[in-house]
Amino acid sequence: MDPDAGVWRGRSIAKVFQSPDGMTVLVGRSAADNDTLSLKLAAPNDFWFHAAGRSGAHVVVRNPDRQDRLSRETLAFAAALAAGHSSGREGGRVAVHYARCRDVAKPRGLAPGKVTLRRHRVIEVRPIREVEAT
Repeated sequence: MDPDAGVWRGRSIAKVFQSPDGMTVLVGRSAADNDTLSLKLAAPNDFWFHAAGRSGAHVVVRNPDRQDRLSRETLAFAAALAAGHSSGREGGRVAVHYARCRDVAKPRGLAPGKVTLRRHRVIEVRPIREVEAT
């Protein structure tokens, strides 16, 4: 796992985790960092996650091998991190949107951390906290 994976221009913008099958998972630290993570640091073939209809972190799974899909374990892990770093972290199951980063856009005038999705899927997961994820 690359400890500098969540660094943009010398500044840490994301927490770094490793999925069960060894993929790098990045979790944005703030609304402005979410924009940088999702729109500048992430590659088009990376995978993007965010708790549906809630405030919270953007989560990106790095995909340097350009896999068509994530393993079930990594999909659930990244979604659970997105739920755990959202306003739904205290609840039961949370719906999480996920998409390719190429399908994430930010029209002019949207507030920091707000994006639009051209297409996405939804998974429901139980939130996990940082302590459980490391």
